[in-house]
Amino acid sequence: MIIKGFIENSLIDWEGRISAMVFISGCNFSCPFCHNRALIREDVQTVEIPQEKIIAILREKRNWLDGVVITGGEPCMSSGLVDFIKELKKLGYPVKLDTNGSYPHILEQLLKTKLVDYVAMDVKAPLNDNYQKVTGSKIDIDKISQSINIIRSSAVDYEFRTTFVPAFLKKDDIVEIAALLQGSKKYYIQQFNPKETLDPALREIEPYSSKYLLEILHDCRKLIQNTSLRD
Repeated sequence: MIIKGFIENSLIDWEGRISAMVFISGCNFSCPFCHNRALIREDVQTVEIPQEKIIAILREKRNWLDGVVITGGEPCMSSGLVDFIKELKKLGYPVKLDTNGSYPHILEQLLKTKLVDYVAMDVKAPLNDNYQKVTGSKIDIDKISQSINIIRSSAVDYEFRTTFVPAFLKKDDIVEIAALLQGSKKYYIQQFNPKETLDPALREIEPYSSKYLLEILHDCRKLIQNTSLRD
């Protein structure tokens, strides 16, 4: 497992908690709107952070932090993920996992063994052929569906979220995703940010207006009551 980013404390990445963030390198998606180019492209030179260093810091901060967020990239594609989380659990940390949902067998293992306390899954698009366009990758849609069902049937808290990219998604797509996730605990519609996107062409695209987002929010709340907008 290669770690290429670490934030010692964050107030915004796990609601209601002061958390550390661990960024794991590598992703099986190539979403054109991704901001974490350094984590998914081998041609970007970044310094690897030793796991031992992170564990040492987290050991010192046990009385100050409320949890650890593991993000990426896609953490579930890393062979050392389970062992790393076990080390965090030995220190007494609750763990939040960010995932794209393409490794349902890993996700199920983490949930069944109670290694993860919160899951945030990105649902990139409706479960149709557009998923490959949005993710820039050949995707097994069945695995995305499996992950959604695994998360919804688990005992842990969770959220689903979609980045609303004008070049790829429109209102009907977001409502279709909300219908797919109907009855879920939380759904976030994330505003597209054109800054430093993986595909330079997207940096010239204007995000949807706040008025348009509020219209969609109204429709989605008919399907998932706890639907919110996120910058």
